[in-house]
Amino acid sequence: MFRTSLLGIGLSLAFSANLYAQQPRLPNIIFVIADDLGYGELSCQNGDTDIPTPNIDTIASNGVRFTDGYVSAPFCAASRAGLITGRYQTRFGFEFNPIGAGNEDLGTGLPVSETTLPDILRDRAGYSTAMIGKWHLGGTAPFNPIRRGFDQFFGFLHEGHYYVPSPWKNHTTWLRRKSLPGGKNGQWTSRDGSLIFSTHMGSNEPDYNADNPILRNGQPVDEKANLTEAFTREAISFIRRCGKERPFFLYLAYNALHSPLQGADPYMKKYESIDDVQRRIFAAMLGQLDDAVGKVLNTVKTTGLWENTLIVFLSDNGGPTRELSSSNLPLRGEKGGLFEGGIRVPFMMQWPGKIDAGSEFTKPVISLDLFDTCLGLAGVESTTITDGVDLMPFLQAGDSEVIPHDQLFWRVGNKSALRKGDWKLVRQKGRGATGEWELYNLNDDISEMNNLADEKRDLLDTLIEEWEDRNREMIDPIF
Repeated sequence: MFRTSLLGIGLSLAFSANLYAQQPRLPNIIFVIADDLGYGELSCQNGDTDIPTPNIDTIASNGVRFTDGYVSAPFCAASRAGLITGRYQTRFGFEFNPIGAGNEDLGTGLPVSETTLPDILRDRAGYSTAMIGKWHLGGTAPFNPIRRGFDQFFGFLHEGHYYVPSPWKNHTTWLRRKSLPGGKNGQWTSRDGSLIFSTHMGSNEPDYNADNPILRNGQPVDEKANLTEAFTREAISFIRRCGKERPFFLYLAYNALHSPLQGADPYMKKYESIDDVQRRIFAAMLGQLDDAVGKVLNTVKTTGLWENTLIVFLSDNGGPTRELSSSNLPLRGEKGGLFEGGIRVPFMMQWPGKIDAGSEFTKPVISLDLFDTCLGLAGVESTTITDGVDLMPFLQAGDSEVIPHDQLFWRVGNKSALRKGDWKLVRQKGRGATGEWELYNLNDDISEMNNLADEKRDLLDTLIEEWEDRNREMIDPIF
């Protein structure tokens, strides 16, 4: 009887293992998020560039590049809130960007009532989940990534961080200052050339590291490596640990190319032909980021996960041109604004065998779509109303006329925008904008130079009404 029982247990286990092996394996999902990367910086976006990005470019050449890919906000935190919930962040009051000590305010963060993408992937589809890099969705206990659906977290909670510990050895560092030694304005360089102060922005470099340690699952660690390298190391370790045994979702959010500008010596040497030292440091950071992405891609390939892994690359917002020297060309504007340069970003996706290699999708899409796309891959549905769509049917339809969205909406304080087809409605003050509603045809005028508001008054009024209808669905900011 004992032998019979053992035999029965053995057959049951063997049957279960065989049944598990026969089940289709859920795809792995990797988000690679660059910080403050301008629309015109990548080689695949703009072939005429002084900083080649061959590794990032392969995501486009192995998959699809979204020419009209948007984020839901023109700066870091609000954009990430939309990305991870699949909802316009103005629906739940996350409209602005907490910075500095504001990250530590009680109640400042992604509302705990909001369901995150890793919540669903982990709890309903059995994914292993990891968040590596910059969080910026709350700096106090309730908002920690390991309480928001992530099994593992390595990174920091605030808006920025120095890439290496002080005194920033083996790096060239460019910092904003209100005043130079002697009370002068302009640019000051240390004797060894490793430290540069500039007054061109009229402000001091923020205190990024204050109360903002590098954490591993909530506990501070003493990280010595450049953060771009450290985050890559942690991402590779997570991918290898999961391997083929379990599906995983990796949210890899680099802080490159966010300030402060710090270029590692080997990369400064690589780009020594660039005369402008600010641009050279930026090039060093982008070159290092590109190599880091290459290492992650190579790990996916060498672990045998290549054909079963969706990889997405995007920036969280447009580049801050004056701060970093980053280019958003041919777009108008930069980070913080609702002209195209603030919200249209490098955005690409690969999944070998499932997405046509080297393709372009020219209809407007938005980062909110990634939420529904990932749930579709995992075979689960959202329990909340989302504002995105599953992009896979559109990418696989083979119909260039299919349109995922009738309209896209933005609101940041007194800045407003709506895109409908080729038409863009926008209103903001400052930097050449009047604060009045403006109207552009992006098909004819991607740089938003020819305001057609007076010529197309009826269309303008219709789009304003549509923006106001959508705006009534949103709530006031909660912090």
